[in-house]
Amino acid sequence: MNEKSISDLVNSPNSMEDYDPNSMPVQQARQYIRDYLNPVTTTKTLSLRETLGRILAEDILSTANVPNYDNSAMDGYVFNADDQNASGETRLKIAGDAFAGNGFTGSLQRGECVRIMTGGAIPAGADTVIPQEYIKIDGGDIVFAEPLKQGRNVRYAGEDLKLGQVVLSKGHMIHAADLGLIASLGIGEIKVYRKLRVAIFSTGDELASVRQALNIGQVYDSNRYTLYGMLTRLGVDIIDLGAVKDDPKLLEQTLAKAAEQADIIITSGGVSVGAADHMKALLKKLGQVVFWKIAMKPGRPLAYGKVGNAHYFGLPGNPVAVMVTFYQFVRDALLFMMGQPTPKQQPLLSVICTSGIKKLKGRTEFQRGILFTDTDSHWKVKTTGNQGSAILSSMSAANCFIVLDEETGNLDAGSTVQVQLLEGII
Repeated sequence: MNEKSISDLVNSPNSMEDYDPNSMPVQQARQYIRDYLNPVTTTKTLSLRETLGRILAEDILSTANVPNYDNSAMDGYVFNADDQNASGETRLKIAGDAFAGNGFTGSLQRGECVRIMTGGAIPAGADTVIPQEYIKIDGGDIVFAEPLKQGRNVRYAGEDLKLGQVVLSKGHMIHAADLGLIASLGIGEIKVYRKLRVAIFSTGDELASVRQALNIGQVYDSNRYTLYGMLTRLGVDIIDLGAVKDDPKLLEQTLAKAAEQADIIITSGGVSVGAADHMKALLKKLGQVVFWKIAMKPGRPLAYGKVGNAHYFGLPGNPVAVMVTFYQFVRDALLFMMGQPTPKQQPLLSVICTSGIKKLKGRTEFQRGILFTDTDSHWKVKTTGNQGSAILSSMSAANCFIVLDEETGNLDAGSTVQVQLLEGII
């Protein structure tokens, strides 16, 4: 956490090198946001099935060795490797059976084996398992030709987890596999951080609600729906304050209400430089703002700061820009505040782009792309076509962003580009 407050930065912008609130590079903006975030600290103990998607507030320690006994990784026959014939056929007498949950009692004698199923306990005196398809049955014996290395097909106690080992660390988001892992330790309740409270509202006189007839100059308020979807997948508590007219008094009241109820406020629209965009003045009145613009496309008008104790993200009004700025800035900020110390970044993959790209140098662009395999099963990407910020259908068609850095200009078809997958971001 940066020791400086947002107020320090806003009141003394020269205290940090390269600080430009009106044209912030993408990476620098991400770092400034991280510096001023404060994660939630309140915790809650929940039953295991209630914790999917929640953030661990403490380490999960293994309550036992996993597995807690040496067992077979195969259906087959268990024996002592020293009983094998190194230069010819091995013959062993079948002395009994060992099933999962119903083991072989007693110890193996020299020259004996036990039929064993996957998960069955390794009997005393045995150390190796041969799969059943590798042997022949001859009366009460098994016969096989090739000797096995000692310990083959045996899973040893503590091989997966050792008693007291950290299984999942504080700050880890619980996924489906984690539920089974924790249950395998006999743990039924875990401590997680409370849910983050996020208030959202749209701004603009032109906005109409769904199912309402449109008048000339109106558009449907789609941004709250995309924000609702992205936030729902993150598992936060959403406070939807609706669409607010371009009225300074109404906007101020809504901002104040949001700051009282939420940890984070997200608005769409009203952070540009239009005559009716009152948010900038209101935010200066009610809080502090670190920056207003990002050197990126789409999503240049992006505000970040605080209103009271709530962190504020003012997203653009264009539908695509809302989603791009959320994925590139807001998502990681939310995860950090939810308790993840280092939210996982989506990897950038290098692939060939089959379509030409037009781009100006000096800003980072996130163009919508479709990642696909060609006839030779090589991964390639193409743009979705029109890259306008209002073309929301391009986000439905896309499965990735084509990420173009500040130094990149126009590209010919066949150029190598970096892509960021959309699925799995949240």
